Amino acid sequence: MAKESQLEVVLKKVIEGSPERRFNESVDMTVVLKGIDLKRDPKSRFSEIIELAHPPRNKVSKIAVIGTGDFALKAKEAGADAVFDPSEIIGRKKKDLKKLVKEYDFFIAQADILPKIVPTIGPVFGPRNKMPIPLPVTRSDDLPNMIERLRRSVVARMMKDQPVFHVKIGSRDMDVKELVENAERVIEALRRKYGSLDRYLKTIYFKTTMGPAERLMLEGVAR
Repeated sequence: MAKESQLEVVLKKVIEGSPERRFNESVDMTVVLKGIDLKRDPKSRFSEIIELAHPPRNKVSKIAVIGTGDFALKAKEAGADAVFDPSEIIGRKKKDLKKLVKEYDFFIAQADILPKIVPTIGPVFGPRNKMPIPLPVTRSDDLPNMIERLRRSVVARMMKDQPVFHVKIGSRDMDVKELVENAERVIEALRRKYGSLDRYLKTIYFKTTMGPAERLMLEGVAR
């Protein structure tokens, strides 16, 4: 894992090097990998939901649930931002689905109804990496924990044709140590996917929304 001092120094530079704005900027992490051919080996693509240690303060992830009966009721009780009956999804126009997919960060669907709605939502949700996470009716009691985890999570997904991804790790008003812990979660996810990072990790940058980028020295990270 990256030495905390390396990440802390870089993230302090990111915060101190960017003048305060009239809004609470996001702190973003850009990861550039090497030795990966996405065309020859699509499975090498990095696309993960990463649970952060500390959720950003400037935006809370919105969760929508698609389900019926007791499953839908438990989703409402668990604090989902929206609960949709499948009938509200099937037959929706493409432009309406595009609005829906922009409004929510994550979708959870009752597993047995997912095949019924995929033909409708697939062409819109799929390319945006927003396909619903299936959850069996028998596990509906897991909804509160699942929603809570997703509220703390971000999606890290490589660009279409380059081994590069950008991910939000926090907001400017967060403590630097919290940002460090969130960055470490991303690095841990990379290690789970690729093993030792010596072979694959090329560059890591951090920046605020409108600030200059700072590069992380990779000593101690790619091991």
